[in-house]
Amino acid sequence: MKKMVFSFSVCIITSLGFSQEADKKEGPKEGWNRSGNFSLLFNQSAFNAEWTGGGTSNIAGNVSLTYDLNYRKGKVSWDNRFMGDYGLTKINGDEFARKTNDRVEVNTIVGYKIDESLWSYSFFVNFRSQFAKGYEFNETTNPITRVETTRFMSPGYLQFGPGLLWKKNDNFKINIAPATSRLIFVHSKFTDVGTNPLAIEAFNENPYFGVEANKTTRFEFGASVSAYFKQELMENVTMENVLNLYSNYLEDPQNVDLDYTMNLVMTINKLLSANLVFQAIYDDNATKGFQIREVFGLGVNFTI
Repeated sequence: MKKMVFSFSVCIITSLGFSQEADKKEGPKEGWNRSGNFSLLFNQSAFNAEWTGGGTSNIAGNVSLTYDLNYRKGKVSWDNRFMGDYGLTKINGDEFARKTNDRVEVNTIVGYKIDESLWSYSFFVNFRSQFAKGYEFNETTNPITRVETTRFMSPGYLQFGPGLLWKKNDNFKINIAPATSRLIFVHSKFTDVGTNPLAIEAFNENPYFGVEANKTTRFEFGASVSAYFKQELMENVTMENVLNLYSNYLEDPQNVDLDYTMNLVMTINKLLSANLVFQAIYDDNATKGFQIREVFGLGVNFTI
């Protein structure tokens, strides 16, 4: 990996927030409630030939979209959320642009309230994948070469199942689903090794996202817990926490998959805000260790 020292940087973040929210009254408003946020980050660094401090010219961009569409009528609630992130960076002299971020996720959960308690019978669906191809780069060659390792729906995750939803309000809820089905989808390009028994055995010692040789899907059955908590830490500072846990009853149930995201929004004034995103993922089918992502941005907000 090329070493880079960013001595000069120009950052522009444009955030578009759009919402149709319920009036601030006691008790939830029935019907549809919508809210969303769109942000664009542009980062550029440049050095001329006489610059002696070291550095490599580069350009980068990141786009993010979150949209919530919720419904409530009597004892019935239906919460939906779409999340999409995509980012690229291009280093001067490097033939390839590289991804800095890539995620698409859709969540939907239907609840039917039990009497007057905070509990509801529920059914949830979760889908996760990525937008574009991912690569592993070999920087020991000249020029640099790359090998495709992932793409849209490779992997793709689909989880669904019945459960119990505890919901204090739209900002604090936990769903427990002890009978969750999970399907992992991959493209045959990454698992097709032919019919040689030795090749199949070697591949299955380290399957592709848990999917074995010459297959394109993997079925799992286990327990899922998802939690959402959003609070105002202080004036103009809010923190959103999203936690997802999954244990596969059929294989190594003690290895619990974890996906945690923290989104901290600091509103400076009506036009300026700062945003910090931290995400940690543990999935032993993907890699033996934690995957960590952190994004920080300072920018201008527009509400429409």
